[in-house]
Amino acid sequence: MTDRLPIRRALLSVSDKSGLVEFAQALAAHGTELLSTGGTAKALREAGLAVKDVSEHTGFPEMMDGRVKTLHPKVHGGLLALRNDAGHQASATEHAIPPIDMVVINLYPFEATVAKGAARDEVIENIDIGGPSMVRSAAKNHEFVACVTDAADYAALTAELADGGLSLATRRKLAAKAFQATAAYDAAIASWFSFADSQEMYPAIFPVVMRRVDTLRYGENPHQQAALYGAQARPGGIASAELVQGKALSYNNIADADGAFNLISEFRDKEPTVAIIKHANPCGVASAPTLIEAYEAAKATDPVSAFGGIIALNRELDGPTAEAITELFTEVIIAPAADEAARAAVARKKNLRLLIAPLLDPARIGFQLKSVSGGFLLQTRDNRLVDELKIVTKRAPTPQELNDMLFAWIVAKHVKSNAIVYAKGSATAGIGAGQMSRVDSARIAAWKAKEAAETAGWPTPRTIGSAVASDAFFPFADGLLAAADAGATAVIQPGGSMRDAEVIAAADERGLAMAFTGLRHFNH
Repeated sequence: MTDRLPIRRALLSVSDKSGLVEFAQALAAHGTELLSTGGTAKALREAGLAVKDVSEHTGFPEMMDGRVKTLHPKVHGGLLALRNDAGHQASATEHAIPPIDMVVINLYPFEATVAKGAARDEVIENIDIGGPSMVRSAAKNHEFVACVTDAADYAALTAELADGGLSLATRRKLAAKAFQATAAYDAAIASWFSFADSQEMYPAIFPVVMRRVDTLRYGENPHQQAALYGAQARPGGIASAELVQGKALSYNNIADADGAFNLISEFRDKEPTVAIIKHANPCGVASAPTLIEAYEAAKATDPVSAFGGIIALNRELDGPTAEAITELFTEVIIAPAADEAARAAVARKKNLRLLIAPLLDPARIGFQLKSVSGGFLLQTRDNRLVDELKIVTKRAPTPQELNDMLFAWIVAKHVKSNAIVYAKGSATAGIGAGQMSRVDSARIAAWKAKEAAETAGWPTPRTIGSAVASDAFFPFADGLLAAADAGATAVIQPGGSMRDAEVIAAADERGLAMAFTGLRHFNH
């Protein structure tokens, strides 16, 4: 088996010509014969390099508007022939097929063509056939051929060529990257045909390819390994956020930051809003005329839990708000932008991470993928809020109660089930998350509100006169009565329980206003 491979003949055909000329010059300096096609050959000749057209090499002209040019035995035979197989070498000699030691290929820009909204015919024309075929041939025969698919590798390969050729270890790494590239390319094409062209939501094979964004220090716990991957061709969100400053994000930071980002995106077009997340649950959310007011109101919901949390904002982070946030130990701040004063304030806390992530439309079409033993669960995002708001009690909510009901309902959508959220004056008053019993969530949220009031020195907790949201229906009246005991005067819930009549009667008896949404928001 060959270790060092000198490159005597290379075929170059790239769409992205970044770094191409310099790499080709390095190959030529080592005596490599350059084969090429079309625009790549033109770029190399303009740089003063000697290039042989593939049509001259094969003795067969390009045809059908360039669709057929490298699909030829003199190309694929030169790539696939085993150099240590006498039969292969005899065939190559008989048919005058010289070996090709390297291909430098990147593929037609299919994803970019789709992303720019091109017409269907243009999208189809950007499905590369010859490129992936050569990549697969070269990568399969990596014992004798180097397959280069990433311009980022040019510099390292140039250095290694100076040592007498490319090592087998390098060729194996290049082959792995090559098959990853063709897998991603085919997945993008399959995805487009399934979802955009055929409108098939759940194809028999779900084509999903992720690109590694970062290798993390560890997973949920130090003994677990982890990495962050970004969804192919779906920019935006935490996976592509800019880390302005602070130490590297951990697995848990990213998971919590994603929850914070998804929640604050619900308020993208609303007044200044701040959300504080701890262990993937909101512990305080508020809207106000200014960010700093929203931050103080959100923190007041549960100042104990806010310690060490993730803080997300729906406006550009300003200096005064940044100064206030940095007074509390915080893991991550997420904002769509940050002014210079804010960046300077955050910079004084060297470990505090500042993430810049433009907010997304919460109604965007998308999927959620969750691993289970031996497979995955796939679902569309929970991107709806209310089917129909139906007042079911004798008393209708006041305008303020209605505002608080809807605010609490948005937040409840992002709280782990069973979820109960009290809100008053566009701020959360108490949050109960992830309990096995809904009535326990109602009681915990009320208890947290009482504790917050004692900490702040308020005469009464903010649950007095609040609205309460339940992510799913009350199966019994006990959860609703617990909320009423905490001082709630209005309730919003999906409805749909066998005991809805009993729950409505209990609300009427306590003088509550209650609305059904017809839509639940389990969040597991």
